[in-house]
Amino acid sequence: MRPVRRALEFLFTRVLRSRLGVALVIAVLIFGVIGAARLVSGPADAGSGVAVRPTQPISTADPEAGEDGVLSSPPAAVAPRTRPGEATPEQVAARFAIAWLTGPGSTGDAWQARLRPLSSPALEEKMTGADPETVPARRTTGPPTLRPRTESFVEASIPLDHGTLRLDLIAADGPWLVDAVDWERP
Repeated sequence: MRPVRRALEFLFTRVLRSRLGVALVIAVLIFGVIGAARLVSGPADAGSGVAVRPTQPISTADPEAGEDGVLSSPPAAVAPRTRPGEATPEQVAARFAIAWLTGPGSTGDAWQARLRPLSSPALEEKMTGADPETVPARRTTGPPTLRPRTESFVEASIPLDHGTLRLDLIAADGPWLVDAVDWERP
């Protein structure tokens, strides 16, 4: 009985008080739980799991509904609607770019006054308090390029000396107005 007692004393006074002993006990407990779980669960089913591949493609779209993918034919070109005597979206974009570029060196109020006739009410509100000194370019380097989206919505890109000015133009019930301004560095 003495050797058993000495072994238990050694186990509790030396081994379990060291980090290595505690780590060994934890590892034995973890492997014991895993082994017991495998014994209780029984043999694994060969047909379950991620390795099983479907025999036919998985489809979430109705194949009879028509083509709606990216590779479908492009929509018919939409021409922007312009009333007789009013400025075209291209003219408004060019005028806005010139007014926008004259911001540095002028007061904020004067700059806002030049932009106001070409801006939508929403853009006027967003531009309130904008500093004209933050305009990152000084001159245009080419004509505006239009990308019509609908009869009353056009995206314009204007190349400048230090990037590209991007404008969204709308013509809800009147003349074309700039509704959003974005800047893209080269």
